Amino acid sequence: MTEWPSERRAVFLITGISAAGKSTVAQLLAERFPRSVHVRGDAFRRMVVAGRADMTPDPSAEARAQLGLRYRQAAMVSDASFEAGFIVVVQDVALGRGLADYVTLIRSRPLLVVVLAPRPEVVAEREAARVKDAYGGRWAVEQLDAGLRRETPRIGLWLDTSEQTPAETVEEILARAWDEAAVPDA
Repeated sequence: MTEWPSERRAVFLITGISAAGKSTVAQLLAERFPRSVHVRGDAFRRMVVAGRADMTPDPSAEARAQLGLRYRQAAMVSDASFEAGFIVVVQDVALGRGLADYVTLIRSRPLLVVVLAPRPEVVAEREAARVKDAYGGRWAVEQLDAGLRRETPRIGLWLDTSEQTPAETVEEILARAWDEAAVPDA
C-alpha cells in the first residue's frame, strides 16, 4: 500500500466523464489521509432548488453560468479547507475549456489534477450497472468521451482506469500524482 507523507498537503482535482469512477475514487483517496475533505462538485448543482439549468449537448447561457457558479463554489470550499490544514479531494465533471478554468479557480497549491479516462464501452457498462442515471437521455457516453479526449487540455495525470478497481486507481494516483499531476502555480 502506497503511503503518502504526512507532511505533504495538496488539493487533488479528480475529473472525468460521468460514470468514470470519480466519486468512488475521490472518496477512497480522501480516506487514505489522516485529515482530508472530499468536495463533491455535483452537490453545488443539487443546491439549486428552483431554476436549475442542467448542461446539455447544446447548453443554454444559464446552464453555462450555473456550471461556472458550481466550479467557483467548489473552488472556494477547496481553498478554505486547504487553508484550514486539510488535504482536499475535489471531484467534478470538468471537460474542455472547463478543466483549465477550474484549475485557475482553485488558488491553493500544490494542485494535482487527475483525469479518469476509462474506455467509453467500460463507462457504458458502469453506467448501466448504477442506480442513478448520469446521462438522463440527454447525452451519449461517446459524446462526453469525445469531448474529454478531443477538447480537454492535457493537464495533469490522465489514467485509463478501464482495467482497474477503484482501489488500484487510488494506488496509482498515490504513486504517480506528486510527480505527474501537479499544475503550475496560479
